[in-house]
Amino acid sequence: MNSIVVLDGYTLNPGDLEWSGLEALGSCKVYDRTPDDLIVERAADAEILLTNKTPLMADTLEALPRLKYVGVLATGYNVVDVPAADKKDVVICNVPAYSSPSVAQNVFAHVLNLTQRVAAHASAVNAGRWSSCPDFCFWDTPLVELKGKTMGIIGEGNIGSETACIAEAFGMQVISTNSRSSDAELEALFRSSDVISIHCPLTDKTEGLINAERIEWMKSSAILVNTSRGPIVNEADLADALNRGRIAGAGLDVLSEEPPPVDHPLIGVKNCFVTPHYAWASRESRMRCLEIAVENVRCFLAGSPVNQVNATQ
Repeated sequence: MNSIVVLDGYTLNPGDLEWSGLEALGSCKVYDRTPDDLIVERAADAEILLTNKTPLMADTLEALPRLKYVGVLATGYNVVDVPAADKKDVVICNVPAYSSPSVAQNVFAHVLNLTQRVAAHASAVNAGRWSSCPDFCFWDTPLVELKGKTMGIIGEGNIGSETACIAEAFGMQVISTNSRSSDAELEALFRSSDVISIHCPLTDKTEGLINAERIEWMKSSAILVNTSRGPIVNEADLADALNRGRIAGAGLDVLSEEPPPVDHPLIGVKNCFVTPHYAWASRESRMRCLEIAVENVRCFLAGSPVNQVNATQ
């Protein structure tokens, strides 16, 4: 019977999903979390290993002689040393595109928060300010209508496309760039957009893409949303711009260090709203991720891997 180990299953399935599909494929052991010093011990007999964020570097892979397959319970697979896996003929498969609707929805949760300030005004009502108001209504911040505004999308993959569809439903104009776009096209997007939403992968080219120089291209009324990868934004530059009022606001679901230190430069910054990397985590999204991960294992066992990201076999 195939030996299957899940190193960090809690984030994907804190108890509201079933592991039965995976359990049907072999002898399955699921750990909520695995510290680095217990990876080899827990995975020693595994032929099939699933991980979300638990790292599988070269020395770890070398210590797992029975390992044949690594399934990443996410789209990004930088937690696995791919060249080391290639040397051992270990197949690596990921789960692409499962979270696109949920992440695009989260983009607009941030956009609407920054344009309507629903939570802040609801809190004001709970504090009694509407009850004591001399008028039938009040608002503390400018309220922004999205229709006719321009949404700039950096990255034209699945999530970027989903975000564009929602933006168009709001009556926004959409412009986009990708890794093949010129510097001039990128500058035009920054200068034209009322909302900039980041959906590109983290690469040497995109690390620090949002920096002081490019923030200066933005309209003072513009907002920035990042649901992609934290290091794409130079966080100190963004904090400075927000504190100076250079742009109107930012919503971020990702940071360069997760969990962040309590003194992270963007926590508590003026008009900056940070959520805990949960855009992907709707139950529907997590269910899709688990179903695809199970199907990945099933196809591997049948000799026809799908969603493979490395070059073995």
